[in-house]
Amino acid sequence: MGAQIPGVIGDVDATWLKSELGWDVDSMDVQQIGAGIGVSSALYRLKLRGANCPSSVIVKLPALDEAAVFTSTMLRMYIREANFFGSLCNEMPIGVPVAYLARVDEATSQFVVVMEDLGQLRIVDQNEGMSITDARAVIDAAAKLHAKWWGRGDELSAAGTTISLGDPIYPAVLPFVFGEGWEKLTKEMQLPASIMEIGPKFAERLPSLLQSLVTGPNTLCHGDYRADNMLFDAQGEPVVIDFQLLGSGTGAYDVAYFVTQSLSMQDASQYERELFERWIAGLTAAGLVVDAEDLWLQYRRCALFCLVYPVVASRGMDLNNPRERLLIEMMNERFDRAVRELNLAELM
Repeated sequence: MGAQIPGVIGDVDATWLKSELGWDVDSMDVQQIGAGIGVSSALYRLKLRGANCPSSVIVKLPALDEAAVFTSTMLRMYIREANFFGSLCNEMPIGVPVAYLARVDEATSQFVVVMEDLGQLRIVDQNEGMSITDARAVIDAAAKLHAKWWGRGDELSAAGTTISLGDPIYPAVLPFVFGEGWEKLTKEMQLPASIMEIGPKFAERLPSLLQSLVTGPNTLCHGDYRADNMLFDAQGEPVVIDFQLLGSGTGAYDVAYFVTQSLSMQDASQYERELFERWIAGLTAAGLVVDAEDLWLQYRRCALFCLVYPVVASRGMDLNNPRERLLIEMMNERFDRAVRELNLAELM
């Protein structure tokens, strides 16, 4: 099966599309998209011309940066997304893309997804921050997602459908890749004082912090629930993309990452508690009985864990690229706000 997985975008030609999908493609135009956004993968838009094929599709392949491929392979990110499209996608209570093909070679982590092009939907620039109206819709979607699998997260990870946030792979890999990213960031960027206080001790805190995120009730977590992974239809409903970090653990994980990283610092300060309580209300409306106080503590722990994202992502990014550097700077600034306003240092 591995021989049928393209190694580079040039391998995704008319012959391959015919053999794998049965499409008769007369010609195509290929454009790389998402630079500085999808750092764990390379994304391409294919404009197709032919009798029985879509006019446009998105092709997803492993990242072009070797450091990003290493991290993605070690964390089984390509395997997770291929498995998602092969199993859970049809059960999702929220909008997700249609995949025409999703394949991975677990031995080599060669990986390809061919999915529908959602380019007609509205995007939000994570650097600018999502509006509160959109954010409320995203929180409502999170509540639906989490409620559907509430208390079944361990079941999903035991079946191999997801990877638990408490899986041994994380303490085995994350402290190492965090250390590499931390060294790079401290050399190439000036970091806020709060991050400089937490960062040097963070790698050794990771194992126990991760275990605190799976104390239950555990559910399905998107794992990378942020503005750059969301599109909006004409009715303002979100369509969520990128399932390479799909996991099992506290649903507060998705909510904390989204609120702390996808809203401007001003809006996060103003609406953070409202959005958390909206999520709780959504879970309650679904018939669940939840401990809001415990979930708020989990929210804060998850917000602390989110330092992993900019630090590890920076390993596979060109910080001389303005878009990529701006993304990391923005993530650091928003994490700094969370540290100060949520008193995260006390959780170290």
